[in-house]
Amino acid sequence: MGDLNTFPLSYKVAGQRIVIVGGGEEARNKARLAVKTTALVVIIASKIKADFSHLGATVVERPFVAADLDGAALLFVADDGPDGAVAKAAARARRIPTNVVDMPGECDFYTPSIIDRAPLTVAISSEGEAPVLARLVRARIEAVLAPELGALARLAGRMRDRVQRLLPEGRARRHYFEALAGSDLRTIGDAERLLAAHAARLEPGIVHLIGAGPGAIDLLTLRAQRLLQEADVIVHDQLVPAAVIEMGRRDAERIAVGKARGHHSFTQAQINALLVRLAREGKRVARLKGGDPMLFGRAGEEIAALREEGIAYTIVPGISAALAAAADTATPVTLRNVSPGVVFATAHAADDGELGHWAGLAAAGLTLAFYMGKALAPVVADRLLAAGVAATMPVGIVVNAGRSDRASYLGTLGELAEGAVEFADGPAVILIGEAVAAGDWQDAAGLVVRQARVA
Repeated sequence: MGDLNTFPLSYKVAGQRIVIVGGGEEARNKARLAVKTTALVVIIASKIKADFSHLGATVVERPFVAADLDGAALLFVADDGPDGAVAKAAARARRIPTNVVDMPGECDFYTPSIIDRAPLTVAISSEGEAPVLARLVRARIEAVLAPELGALARLAGRMRDRVQRLLPEGRARRHYFEALAGSDLRTIGDAERLLAAHAARLEPGIVHLIGAGPGAIDLLTLRAQRLLQEADVIVHDQLVPAAVIEMGRRDAERIAVGKARGHHSFTQAQINALLVRLAREGKRVARLKGGDPMLFGRAGEEIAALREEGIAYTIVPGISAALAAAADTATPVTLRNVSPGVVFATAHAADDGELGHWAGLAAAGLTLAFYMGKALAPVVADRLLAAGVAATMPVGIVVNAGRSDRASYLGTLGELAEGAVEFADGPAVILIGEAVAAGDWQDAAGLVVRQARVA
């Protein structure tokens, strides 16, 4: 995500003037937007060419003068002649924000594409760089926003004073408005009954164990996104990208409890205690984990701690790295007549008995999906060879699976045991089995760096 050159905001114009200098089609386009507000819209031009009669704006056919900006909140310049030049200079002198049509470099602000569900509005801006793209995005969003959202927004506005009196704590007020927004209530009586129900009880805390997937924002589930927006606190692991964490509310507290190799900022017992404490405080906690929380995510220990303390919890699945790796390389980890199943495993601290068992499964045709440090890969490969797996067994490795910076490698178990390749930085998934050969690994690097012989 890049940095914004503009600060998105909604600008008050009630009781003021919006002045548009120009009498052509571009001026009329700006007027169509301006008249949606409660400001007095004034159009000034030496020559009026377009039809403004249906807009309800004040139209003045004469040269612009500086006094036309008295009481003006905004100025639009849609005239590249003398009127436009005078208007720009006068606005600069008075420090009135100015938009010059089709000249982004001279604009103090840009006109976004707007979705109108007044008083609820959605504005899409490209900072003047791609207005057509902004309109296309607007059309997509418009299609999913119900027309009655405006009525719901007005109902929420009518309830604000009552909610502040009955629910003095900010989190309780937010939870009420979230419940109102998620309901089909439309009358003031319904909204008041919902408020009474919220005021009558102290809402208990809850912990949502959420799978963040492999790191790509667009692989996050809709449920995960919704719960992140509702969370008071986001407790996240080391491997969860900042862009995913930032999908939560701006005012949500963020607590990093990640475990990097060789450095644990929080022990698991401390994480368990933290989740219990936050929930007891009545907070909605998003426990954000990379991949899927139920697969190598230590979720079982956290669930046990929550159950013991009587804390409510939910589990939101995520795309695990092994499945993302399979998708990245079009590798069918289960394949008829080749691989009847897949085993997810981690080789950290695995003993010879476990490795021997996995070797037998691989020999029987199952695909092995190993989550482990890349440094262990040659050692594990060598031990699998010793347990009877063929050196020709296909091996595929994906680093940063599911992300734009992923890297892949293809070879055999024997080549992996040689340990000559330098992998890209990031977490890796190692797929071992005959089904790997059916994948699309055309962009993969080799597992062995072969050096030319020197005579």
